Amino acid sequence: MYFEIIGKIEDIETIAVGGRIRDIMRIRNQYGDGKWRKVKGIGTVRLHSGKIRKAEPNWSEAHGIGRKKMKIKRFLD
Repeated sequence: MYFEIIGKIEDIETIAVGGRIRDIMRIRNQYGDGKWRKVKGIGTVRLHSGKIRKAEPNWSEAHGIGRKKMKIKRFLD
């Protein structure tokens, strides 16, 4: 699903760190070593169809590498 984050992501919360991330080996092989965290937040997104909705995006991030594998877990409106 293609989407674009509009504005700021709020209520950011870490849901898993390091070995607690289910696909940590694939993430490390693809993006490199780092202190990986699985994170969620709440933000406004623009979908491929042009609709603007409030959603809960989830992503993986590491210091020095940035946000990777961003997806929408659920819509909040």
